[in-house]
Amino acid sequence: MQFSILFLLLAPLAASFPLSLPALLSRALTDTTQNNLIDGTACKEITVLFARGTDSPGNVGSSTGPPWFQAIASLVGTSNIAVQGIAYPASIIGFLEGGDDAGSILLANYTARAMTQCPSTKVVMSGYSQGGQLVHKAAKMLSASVAAKVSSVLIFGDPLNGTAVAQIPSSKVKIYAEDAPAAAAFVVAAAGLRGRNERGKGRAELNRMGGSELNSSSDGRERIAPG
Repeated sequence: MQFSILFLLLAPLAASFPLSLPALLSRALTDTTQNNLIDGTACKEITVLFARGTDSPGNVGSSTGPPWFQAIASLVGTSNIAVQGIAYPASIIGFLEGGDDAGSILLANYTARAMTQCPSTKVVMSGYSQGGQLVHKAAKMLSASVAAKVSSVLIFGDPLNGTAVAQIPSSKVKIYAEDAPAAAAFVVAAAGLRGRNERGKGRAELNRMGGSELNSSSDGRERIAPG
C-alpha cells in the first residue's frame, strides 16, 4: 500500500475533529513513550520519528505527538504506522542553546537506521518546539543520500520558523506554528495546547478557508511555562 505525503500533511487537520473511526486507533499511540524502531516492532509503511518539546514526559510527550499519531492512524490504519521518540533531556537550557546536541545526533542516527532497518518505509522527521530545533540540527547531519529518502518533515511550533530544514526540499516540509490563527486552531485542538474555546474559532476559520492546507507565519516561540 502506498501513502501520499498529503495524508501526513492533513493529519493535524483530521485530529481537530472527533475521530469517526476509533477502531483504527491504537491505545498504545496515546503513550508518552514510543519505541517502535528499537523494540523489535515489525517494519511499517510509515515510520514517524518525533522529538518532544521542553519538559514534556516520556520520549514523545503527551500534548502534541500522541494526538497527531492517532490522526495519522485514522487515515492509514494503526497497523501501518510505527513511532519512535527521541530520548533527550528536553531541558530549558537545551532550548535556550538552540536544541539539545545529543538529541539531534540521536534523531539523525534514527533516521538513517530506519531506512536501513526498513528499506521500504516512509520516514517522517518531526518534532514540537525544542523538538523542532532538533529536527533542524539533525537534518544538517544527514548524508545527501539519507536526506533524499526522507519522506516528509513536520514541525509544530517551530522556533526557527521560516528557516529551511537543511537539505530537505521545501516541498517535503510543513511547519505548523501554534500561534498562527487558523493553523494553530487545528494543531491546538489536536494537541490541547490551549483552551477548548479555541476549537470553535479554529473550525470556523477552517470553514472560511474551505479546509485548505494552511501556511503559517509565526515566530513559533517556545512556551516555557506549562500550558
